[in-house]
Amino acid sequence: MMKSMQIAIDGPASAGKSTIAKILANDLDYVYVDTGAMYRVVTLAALQAGIDPNDEQAVTDLLPNVKITFKPGTPTQHVYLNGQEVTEAIRSDEVARNVSAVASYAAVRSTMTELQREIASNAGVVMDGRDIGTTVLPHADVKIFLIASVQERAERRYKENQAKGIDTDTTLAELTQAIEQRDYLDSHREISPLKKADDAVELDTTGLSIDEVVDRAKAIIADKA
Repeated sequence: MMKSMQIAIDGPASAGKSTIAKILANDLDYVYVDTGAMYRVVTLAALQAGIDPNDEQAVTDLLPNVKITFKPGTPTQHVYLNGQEVTEAIRSDEVARNVSAVASYAAVRSTMTELQREIASNAGVVMDGRDIGTTVLPHADVKIFLIASVQERAERRYKENQAKGIDTDTTLAELTQAIEQRDYLDSHREISPLKKADDAVELDTTGLSIDEVVDRAKAIIADKA
């Protein structure tokens, strides 16, 4: 039964979704699907094409020319846009600032949702994002909604950026403001807003180590299994 389970992990920016989802997928020998990366790839594609991310029609017209693929990697899986690796590029500050707008467009969401469901239909998956338990996989076997304080999430992202040497000019205060703004946009968009599914288990990661969060997530999965 474990082999065919669908595990949905949702929550706001920098709550630890990707980190936890990757570990769970690896430990369970499941496919990991980073849906946030998919929206970031579309955003990057628009920026590279000189398209204003706020121009919904132009972004929509670009979709047939955006091919997204993943390859396993350690510690990070590799993300490709039309065959070109963009694993680091999609984490830039410019992409982060514009991804909420791009992810709010109906055509973008329907295209990505279709691709995500297709992946999930072929194997046991751990999928993380903003609307997995509510929209993409509404019948997922396990739904976990990760949360953490804004301050802690900003500190995590800041340390991550410093360690990777990206967006080092961005201050902690600016990151905190950006995350608050992202929360607002994600939870107030008309299509598939960020919200906890009725049957999801909320898991607050504030003050917890990665191992502690993984252990609690595994307990939730075991309980559902």
